[in-house]
This record gives sequence, structure tokens and C-alpha cells, in this order.
Amino acid sequence: MQVGNVTTPFGRRPVSLAQVRGQMRTAEIKSGKTADKWKVFRDVCEARAVLGIQDRALAVLDALLTFYPDNELSEDRALVVFPSNDQLSVRAHGIAGTTLRRHLAALVDAGLIHRKDSANGKRYARKDESGAIEEAFGFSLAPLLARAEELAHAAQQVAAERKRFRITKEALSICRRDVRKLISAAMEEGAAGDWGRIEEIFLGLTGRIPRTPTNVDLQQILDEMEMLREEIINRLEIQEDSEDTVSNAVQNERHIQNSNTESSNELEPSSGNEQGAKPSQDIRPTSEPIKAFPLGMVLKACPEINDYGPGGAVGSWRDLMSAAVVVRSTLGVSPSAYQDACEVMGQQNAAVAVACILERAVHINNAGGYLRDLTRKAERGEFSLGPMLMALMRANASTSRRAS
Repeated sequence: MQVGNVTTPFGRRPVSLAQVRGQMRTAEIKSGKTADKWKVFRDVCEARAVLGIQDRALAVLDALLTFYPDNELSEDRALVVFPSNDQLSVRAHGIAGTTLRRHLAALVDAGLIHRKDSANGKRYARKDESGAIEEAFGFSLAPLLARAEELAHAAQQVAAERKRFRITKEALSICRRDVRKLISAAMEEGAAGDWGRIEEIFLGLTGRIPRTPTNVDLQQILDEMEMLREEIINRLEIQEDSEDTVSNAVQNERHIQNSNTESSNELEPSSGNEQGAKPSQDIRPTSEPIKAFPLGMVLKACPEINDYGPGGAVGSWRDLMSAAVVVRSTLGVSPSAYQDACEVMGQQNAAVAVACILERAVHINNAGGYLRDLTRKAERGEFSLGPMLMALMRANASTSRRAS
């Protein structure tokens, strides 16, 4: 047999360098090594997508393994099976001859079997005087034994990836259902807000789910969908808190007025001096503090902040807040503007706002003025980080797709 681009005898396909390397590897199988052939076969089935083989090729491999008499592949036994095409076709559920040859070639290319050709290209076994097989020509199963650990590891990785995909898909389905219910409830109850626009964002996210998605596709959409859910909940809670605060303020005002009336009519001072009730303090509605989003989402939306973290990376909220202080100075934001933002939004959210401003720095002329404007809106309950983060995540994802 010759190696390289020269064909082997009897018109067979040329032997590739990858196949030669595979044959060299099988020659280095450790003495005494064994493996359960059906366990190895199950691993091959699990990892078939990684190996690049089809289900019909697996049926052919299954048939080949039935011609190996023992359940255990062993280094100290002959690992060559030599069925005819007719015999192999019967055990492979009647597969046609041309299809059989194509899938045998696919198994060879995948490095799962090797051809061991005789001088005339036929498959047979030469036996000694006692009837024991002395030498056989056909298909060697040695690659399955040599790669048993590798195939088991590949199968485990595929199973783990399938599990991650299932978990992500379930989480996305639940999140989609939650967002749909929240939007419908807000519209039916007439909650304040641009719910038509929010529904457009929701439909845009669901429309981006590919027909055959990968785990990466689903995870990216899940991140944005979770941010949208948090944003909707945040808006509804702020509105509910504002309504409760106004209602409480009205009740308190009535209570104060009633108390003053009782004081002037019934509780006369013992001295001759007239004493009026103390004026009540102004009661101002206060909004719920802005909720913080997960750090992982923030870093996906604002990757540039990583460069300003301790050691050039942000691994915790403490790191993010430290990086925000550095960025604040770099962007020319005054200490008082940042302090006001921390007091109104909270330290974590103020740091996130600075990270967002950094990400859009080329489009913002006055970073300090922009932060003060966000702080005033947050103080009035008119600002949330969700839309900013989602917009940045979409922009970064679009940039990544164009770069690839």
C-alpha cells in the first residue's frame, strides 16, 4: 500500500496522512488494554455530530461489531473482522451496496476503523493447523480501542452541551411567557408607559430565535429577555410604589387636618396663651431605588469597563465600582456629579451608568452633564438602566456578527 495521493491497489481510495497517523496511533495501544465494545459504540453514537458521521454509518459500525465474537475489545486478540459485503448488508438492515461502501469509507475517514487489505483486496482469514486465526484481512476495530477514552470524553461533552441547551431553552420559554403575561396585564389594566414599544422589543427578540438555534444563540436572547422582564417589573413596581405613596400622602394630610381640628376645638391650652398646631412637613413622593441587573449582563453590555478594573479585569461589583471611579475621572465627570448619582441610584447602579456612558463616550459631548441628567430623571422615577443595557447588548452583538 502506498501513502499520499497515490491510490492503493485495486482502485481503492488514496490513503490520507490523517489515516496514516491514526494507524500509527493504533500500533501504540498499551499492552493488555481492553474496552467494552458496546460501551465504545454508545459513546460513538453520542458523539456522532462531533465525529461527522450519519446514523446509517452507525448502523454499519454496529454490524461490523457483531462480527467480533467477544464483548470486550482486547489488545491481545485479533481486532480484524472480515465479513463480505453481502453479510454486512444483511446485518446492517439490508443497506444497498453503494450506500454500504460510502458509509464504510466515512467510518474510515472518521478514524473509527482501518482497512487491512489482502494482496488481492479480498477479506478473509488465514488459519493455522489448529484452526485458530493466524492472520485476517478486512476491517480493523483497533481505532475504537485506541480512542476509547477520547470517545468517552467527547460523548460526555456532547451530553453536557445538550443539557445546557435544554436548560437554556426552558429558561427562555419561561421568561418569554412571563414577559408576555406582564405586557398583556399592563395593557389591560391601563398602566402608564409605552407598552406598544415594549411589545415591539419583545417581538423583535422572539423573532431573532433561529429555526435551529445553538446554545449560544439562545443564551444571548435569554440575557436580553431577562433584562426586558426586569425592566417591565421595575417600571410596574415604581408605578405601584408611586401610587401607594400618593395615596398615603393624601391619607396623612387628611389625618393631620383632622388632628389639627381636634386640637383647636377640644384641647385648650391651660395657660391663657393660644397655641396652634405645628405646621406639617412637606410630604414628597419617593420612588423605589433602581434595581441592579446581574453583573454578567452589565459586562456583556459594557465590555470596555474591564480595562479600568483592578489588574485590567472586573470580576465583582467592588471591581466595577472601583473601575467607575477611574472612568469618572477619565471622562471628566466631577466628583459631585458622581456622588449625586450614587445617592440617588445607589453605588452599584451609578457605576453601571458610568460604564454605559464609557461605552457611548464617542457620542456624548459632556459626560458629566449627561450623568447629572440621568440622575435627575432617576430622582423623578423616569429612568431605568434596562433600556440602556439592552441597546448596548444589541449593538455589541451586531458588531460581533459583522466582525465574524
